[in-house]
Amino acid sequence: MQKRLTLLGSTGSIGESTLDVVARHPDRFKVYALSAHRNGDKLVDQCVRFQPEVAVVGDADTAAQVEAALRAEGCKTEVSYGPQALVDAASSGSCDTVVAAIVGAAGLAPTLAAAHAGKRILLANKEALVMSGKIFIDAVHDNNAILLPVDSEHNAVFQCLPRETALHGGVSKIILTASGGPFRTREPSTLRRVTPDEACKHPNWAMGRKISVDSATMMNKGLEVIEAHWLFNVPGSRIEVLIHPQSVIHSLVSYADGSVLAQLGNPDMRTPIAHALAFPERVDSGVAPLDLAHIATLTFEKPNFERFPCLALALKALEAGGTASAALNAANEIAVEAFLARRIGFMAIAEVVERVLNALPNGSASTLDEVLAADAEARRLAGEFAALLTADAPQAERVLH
Repeated sequence: MQKRLTLLGSTGSIGESTLDVVARHPDRFKVYALSAHRNGDKLVDQCVRFQPEVAVVGDADTAAQVEAALRAEGCKTEVSYGPQALVDAASSGSCDTVVAAIVGAAGLAPTLAAAHAGKRILLANKEALVMSGKIFIDAVHDNNAILLPVDSEHNAVFQCLPRETALHGGVSKIILTASGGPFRTREPSTLRRVTPDEACKHPNWAMGRKISVDSATMMNKGLEVIEAHWLFNVPGSRIEVLIHPQSVIHSLVSYADGSVLAQLGNPDMRTPIAHALAFPERVDSGVAPLDLAHIATLTFEKPNFERFPCLALALKALEAGGTASAALNAANEIAVEAFLARRIGFMAIAEVVERVLNALPNGSASTLDEVLAADAEARRLAGEFAALLTADAPQAERVLH
């Protein structure tokens, strides 16, 4: 049966890769809805090509621009805007599968709505689980939704785990691999001078600027540890991070009998996307076959927490529980935004996050209101701390950053 998709975040790197896979299998997949924030031009191109029934954007001005362009092309896609329109597209009875690829906390509400509507959810928005944790997982279980991970690391773990939940007792450890980003070998003392352009030059993956910075700080891997905890019901003490610069082994699962299973593939997001879209079947993703003889060498190393303090902060937040993970994510979003705007330095990202975690009391995360309140307060504090760091920095350093 043809799956009908709502793609949240269609103009980002995950969205574009998803549409590439969809285009290869028109008999299997039909696009019901696409969403973008303000990238109207790209969204128009996608709508003309895939003819969705619905397109959602962030604001009225972008909606007017997109609608005018679509009508000029003879495209009948209905255009709406705002947070509620995203929720409506994700929970609509006209779709059965929701690809959650909106970056950051903005993706929480529509992804949670998809869970409440019992959808098949392909999760690329790790922040939904990082922020809401048990709330999100309970919504999936209570409404018979299906949750399939799209992040390459979690998809790899999913592929290496036994399908029978009862057999998960034999799992001793989950190992998430990380490339180490562009600064894997840089001396920590030199990282204060890193520019946004340098931080966004990932050695293996083509990603958006925010997630590229998260990869450079390894906050992305810390968020993935938190996500893995909720996805696979494994305590943080049994989740390990291992740096693997070649990005060929995407993650591993260690078993009680000494076996270690790994999922390998070229570093291309179309592989996990195709796996999740077609699961439990397999379809062509468009990714070139893996040539291990050409790669020749696979190497591994433990992460250096002096070089990557954001990873340590994420592990600390997971151990703390409560709203700490939501605060961590919110503070990081504000700090990365300030870094990309050249208001703070690269290493100040971790400093802002740490200050927020130390200043904000860790509360209960049993309701969505509590999570959102912690998120809002963490953002406010992060903005204040980022402004203080900007004001305190010497003028020459501010220009350099």
